[in-house]
Amino acid sequence: MASVLVVEDDQFVRSALIRHLSEASHTVRSVGTALEALREVAHFGFDVVILDLGLPDLDGAEALKMLRSITDVPVIIATARDDEAEIVRLLNDGADDYLTKPFSVEHLSARMAAVLRRSRAAGSGTPPPRVIQVGGLSIDPLRRQAELDGVTLDLTRREFDLLTFLAGRPGVVVARRELLAEVWQQSYGDDQTIDVHLSWLRRKLGETAARPRYLHTLRGVGVKLEPPA
Repeated sequence: MASVLVVEDDQFVRSALIRHLSEASHTVRSVGTALEALREVAHFGFDVVILDLGLPDLDGAEALKMLRSITDVPVIIATARDDEAEIVRLLNDGADDYLTKPFSVEHLSARMAAVLRRSRAAGSGTPPPRVIQVGGLSIDPLRRQAELDGVTLDLTRREFDLLTFLAGRPGVVVARRELLAEVWQQSYGDDQTIDVHLSWLRRKLGETAARPRYLHTLRGVGVKLEPPA
């Protein structure tokens, strides 16, 4: 079971989350402001944080950036906002997942389980693979560093994981379902999350979907990474 911090200012929603998570045998602490959340994270070790965006003292997006400056704890955003551009920013600012309100407790449980599996797998001590070289791409899983033509790429954690997974299978078309299972550790989900990360990864690789160099999408089939021709 996990230690969970719920950051939610709506008392009704907060109480419901605490009740559900406690019934699932998780250890739960809760706060209603961003500053309280920062204090909690600084003093206690949590396995996951559920972060509302509409906080009274500080917007949740800013709170996420501040959290990321002091901890790598997995963060699931809980928001009533469904603007794609904002979701993209949140994912690239370090959010591990997001849920759009209203959501079911079953949906929350599934997303939490996936985030926790990824987090625990990352800390399992399994030796990382060797440096991966694909064309001008060089990926070092041990240092979690990627370079393109000798220039270090500024990648988020998920972008790095996605790039590493695809680069480890050069020229192989990987289905979106496999990407969800292996990179996101989810058995189901929509394609938007994958599309968002592929879009931002392409931008950092200096390419576009219309003019690909490394990342190639086969509509209705999947994605492959291979060196430029």
